[in-house]
Amino acid sequence: VKKLAPEGEKFDPNFHQAMFEVPNPEVPANTVVQVVQPGYSIGERVLRPAMVGVAKGGPKHVAAEAPVEPGPVNEQAEKDA
Repeated sequence: VKKLAPEGEKFDPNFHQAMFEVPNPEVPANTVVQVVQPGYSIGERVLRPAMVGVAKGGPKHVAAEAPVEPGPVNEQAEKDA
């Protein structure tokens, strides 16, 4: 059995249950800022999700993604337009 104490982590609805939002612009939005009740899991199976308070109003979490480049031009669509 593993204890889930996710303070400071990004909110994950698979492991956490959001109980309230806290306006806090100093941490990214959807960051767990308070654990009301720790959760428990066995392996990958959640026995009880952690009940948490989540930050609201800060900068968004930035995903490390490559910039999206436009694809090839569809000539038929260009003619139809």
